[in-house]
Amino acid sequence: MIQVKIEQLFLSNLGFVVILKSDGDDRSVPIFIGAAEAQAIAIQMQGVSVPRPLTHDLLKNVFDYLECRVKRVEVCDIRDNTYYGRLVVEVDGEDKDIDCRPSDAIALSLRAAAPIFVDEKVMSEAGRILDTIVPDEAHQSERDNPDEFPETSMTPLEILEKKLNDAIAAERYEDAARLRDEIGHLKKNTEN
Repeated sequence: MIQVKIEQLFLSNLGFVVILKSDGDDRSVPIFIGAAEAQAIAIQMQGVSVPRPLTHDLLKNVFDYLECRVKRVEVCDIRDNTYYGRLVVEVDGEDKDIDCRPSDAIALSLRAAAPIFVDEKVMSEAGRILDTIVPDEAHQSERDNPDEFPETSMTPLEILEKKLNDAIAAERYEDAARLRDEIGHLKKNTEN
């Protein structure tokens, strides 16, 4: 297993992406994730407090109540371009593996201060050497236009709302409907 850290979380034209960068070399694994999981990761990375626990906060609270410790999370496999994850929790001194999606595992790892690992097979198959995106350089032209905001400084909800407005302006109504649904889902998760 290769220990990794969250290098970036951003919205691409295909959806939200979390970049896991190896601590030992220059390889990174990009994983596409859902809007709700992106929000859960972003909230924790940015230190935003929410009035009521979100799903990953609840899971962490349940583990704490049951005196289970999240030891680590793993991106343990990739099959047909789908990543598989695993939580390794300690229960009564014994390690237990729990199958999960990598995005949920990452969101939980942030709350439990647990390390993240990627299997060597996954890193060999999906790992890439990526150019680091520096927000100040990547969005220079956007800063020159006061009507635009660099996506890296926006919350996932703000990004989706901007994309929705762009889709409506360009009369891409199918994209707008999909974005509207994602925004509704994201807002519902935030309110609950």
